[in-house]
Amino acid sequence: MPLRPSPEMQQRLGRLELLAKQAVEGFITGLHKSPFHGFSVEFAEHRLYNPGESTRHIDWKLYARSDKMFVKRYEEETNLRCQIVLDYSSSMRYPSEVTLDGPQMNKLKFSIESAAALIELFRRQRDAVGLSLFADSLSLQTPARSSTTHHRMIYHKLEHLLDPEGDIPSGTSAISALHQIAEATPRRSLIILFSDMLDRSEDLDATIDALNHLRHNKHEVIVFHVLDKDTEVAFDFPERPTKFVDLETGAELKLHPSEVREHYISRMSSLRKELSTRCGAHGIDWVDVDISEGPVPVLARYLIKRKKLF
Repeated sequence: MPLRPSPEMQQRLGRLELLAKQAVEGFITGLHKSPFHGFSVEFAEHRLYNPGESTRHIDWKLYARSDKMFVKRYEEETNLRCQIVLDYSSSMRYPSEVTLDGPQMNKLKFSIESAAALIELFRRQRDAVGLSLFADSLSLQTPARSSTTHHRMIYHKLEHLLDPEGDIPSGTSAISALHQIAEATPRRSLIILFSDMLDRSEDLDATIDALNHLRHNKHEVIVFHVLDKDTEVAFDFPERPTKFVDLETGAELKLHPSEVREHYISRMSSLRKELSTRCGAHGIDWVDVDISEGPVPVLARYLIKRKKLF
């Protein structure tokens, strides 16, 4: 049954925050436990157990081998820290201009609603969340915090991205932005990136190096590769002369889809496979996303899979 928010809740919460709460109610019951558990607690060393202290951190496996009780010591006792990174470049506004309240979905709206749902999930886990926004440059980098005021600020920033009156950046520079984020996120964190990975640079090695910079700094990295699969993967356009417009450069090209479909599908398939394979080799979790499914099914499927793995 869908959530039915009270009028008081509707007045108190922003539209995006309300959507996030509804989304999380829709899939959190199937998880039973957090799929993001104890990430930021790093083991440091063992020490001998002192009689009378809590047995919570005794290493029972070591006890079974040595017949002595040792306690695990940690570098820090803190909740998870997550940095949500969102690409809001012009290409993310494909396939159409949308509003938060409207039924249409594009890559940016999918990413915003997904990010909001994850923020709500982390809020319920009492974990800290930060937000990074980039297009042609890194425009926002907030530290990870867990306060209600901080969450509301992030929701406001995300809602503003869909403002039809706002400035729309012309290009994408994910490579430089990811390097900046790696340097600006000093403590070990979970980095969740939403992007179509359509960078104006065609240097795939540089893209992988930027993502691996995050891994080198001991962050866990998840990439949600957001695409409209009907058109951006299968190139399913009507069989008639069509004008294609580059959302980032404004360049126009008139052609019949059948003239380039086979070549386009081959190039896009190779790109996606190469990105997925190379990310996997560096321990980066790659998630292919079809935005037509909507955020809830995509996130629920991924979170349930992650819960089983960890």
